[in-house]
Amino acid sequence: MELIKDKQFGGERPLFGIHDTILDNITITDGESAIKMCHDIECHNSKFYGKYPWWHVDNSLITNCYFDTNSRSAIWYSNNMVMKDTVIDAPKLFREMKNLTLENVKINDADETFWRIDGLKIKNVELHQGTYPFMFSKNIYVDGLVSDAKYVFQYCQNVEVHNAKITTKDSFWECDNVTVYDSEIHGEYLAWHSKNVKFVRCHFSGEQLLCYSDNVTLEDCTFDPACDRVFEDCTNINARIKGTITNIKNPVSGRIVADKIGSVTYDEYAKGHDTEIIQNS
Repeated sequence: MELIKDKQFGGERPLFGIHDTILDNITITDGESAIKMCHDIECHNSKFYGKYPWWHVDNSLITNCYFDTNSRSAIWYSNNMVMKDTVIDAPKLFREMKNLTLENVKINDADETFWRIDGLKIKNVELHQGTYPFMFSKNIYVDGLVSDAKYVFQYCQNVEVHNAKITTKDSFWECDNVTVYDSEIHGEYLAWHSKNVKFVRCHFSGEQLLCYSDNVTLEDCTFDPACDRVFEDCTNINARIKGTITNIKNPVSGRIVADKIGSVTYDEYAKGHDTEIIQNS
């Protein structure tokens, strides 16, 4: 492979069409679309300041790099990418891609990041600030995520999450086939309007969780005392809750077992009473 090392590039598309190339300690200073329509690229120890620097690049590896705030929308339409040990201060990265892997990556402006990704693997990633990361993405595997971005995982399919701490407003909305293990989820309106969602050994805080959804499973999960109005208009529930759940409201069907239940509320015109609710103590 050709090596390009210790160089700066600016202007419009200075590295257009390169392939079978290693970039080491380069700096993209300004301009737009520095690396575009390329394939089989490695990039190490480099900095990106210009706009849209990495579009239509297939089969690539990025390690120990930095993306400045001015490199917004930096990586789009690029399939088969691995990124490791990188810091990103720019919003709107990663759009319309297939087979993306991130490991030890910190994203400080996660606004509209990971949109329409098919095949996303994340390990030890941080997301900060911004709204709507993961929108419309599918086939996602996460092991180690810390996120305080708002509205995470909306309109997603086939999601598996391990060891996450998510602090948000609205998460896993209108999703299909989601399983979350050993995680903390803090925020209101968890998994509204979703299908086939499962949480195992998770802890929740926030109000009005798990409402208007179908086929919801909880295994050994815990709820913060402030959680109330849980399971409203939810169907096909199979929940095993450790400790106390403060309030259950208007569930439609299924089975809920908890160590202690504070109260169950059914409004006058709520749909049916086909949910078995059991308190163990």
